Amino acid sequence: MSSTEPTGPRRTALDALHRSLGATMTDFAGWDMPLRYGSERDEHNAVRTKAGLFDLSHMGEITVTGPQAAAFLNYALVGNIASVGVGRARYTMICRADGGILDDLIVYRLAETEYMIVANASNAQVVLDALTERVAGFDAEVRDDRDAYALIAVQGPESPGILKSLTDADLDGLKYYAGLPGTVAGVPALIARTGYTGEDGFELFVKPEHAVELWQALTKAGEGVGLVPCGLSCRDTLRLEAGMPLYGHELSTSLTPFDAGLGRVVKFEKEGDFVGREALAEAAARASENPPRVLVGLVAEGRRVPRAGYPVVAGGEVIGEVTSGAPSPTLGKPIAMAYVDAAHSAPGTAGVGVDIRGSHEPYEVVALPFYKRQK
Repeated sequence: MSSTEPTGPRRTALDALHRSLGATMTDFAGWDMPLRYGSERDEHNAVRTKAGLFDLSHMGEITVTGPQAAAFLNYALVGNIASVGVGRARYTMICRADGGILDDLIVYRLAETEYMIVANASNAQVVLDALTERVAGFDAEVRDDRDAYALIAVQGPESPGILKSLTDADLDGLKYYAGLPGTVAGVPALIARTGYTGEDGFELFVKPEHAVELWQALTKAGEGVGLVPCGLSCRDTLRLEAGMPLYGHELSTSLTPFDAGLGRVVKFEKEGDFVGREALAEAAARASENPPRVLVGLVAEGRRVPRAGYPVVAGGEVIGEVTSGAPSPTLGKPIAMAYVDAAHSAPGTAGVGVDIRGSHEPYEVVALPFYKRQK
């Protein structure tokens, strides 16, 4: 990098628009992103009851093409990617040889020999490097498409109506975890019915030069039904209520999918070897014989908010650790996700607390998720 090139966080194609809306910006995974526009509680509640609009252009898109794309992804990832139908998507993970989670991913099958992988912003380079290394020997190509896309999400119960007013794509026929090419407000897009909020909603992958006009069209279409722009802060409380893991909190290289209670994403029955198979088979056996710490929900009896890293206690002993915590606008109480010893993981387990700066605050152990939308 020459000394004349700017350093600092990257900016999305919507950066100037966020600033014009008065967004509070923050550095997130090397990107300047909107944290909130006004009240994060109002933004959260809008997504739960009406609709919210998110800029997710910091996510990392990686395209895999070629005759052996399916076989390659079955080797590189823990899921059975070859069994994903064209136009469908799957939640999966990429693990190290020792079984540790490098990232959780969504993989879209765009065509018979074309896939798009969406990685977390903080791990996009790590995932790209791992895939580039693992593709050796396969007739497939890994392409970094992070600069090829802007990503806009519209989430919440009003989102289907908002989008229907702007597209003739078959949204009624679009299942959860599926995607189809279409045109939204005259802009070519991949329309995916995925999200990270616990609500129905859509993610729209478009060229960066079309991002502003699409955002403005969605804003106008949502005016009468309570659509508001939303930042990363409410995205975090929405996913926490929905019991969805966040890399760096519930997931890390020190945990296998079985440690995280997500062993279901590992498909041992698929043909051939895959990276981490042996270590993951051992982790699966360990988990069934002697359950590791279990990821649970905790609901506060008081008002103090638990944060990541706070110890979970029972009978004067540390029995676990909080991974994510925040006030829940929907429940009206502080909530947390935490890994706790299996003996204390059953919903309703008595005597569990969180050590908040030396004070043991009482918490109720509950099953995840905290919130599930009415279908």
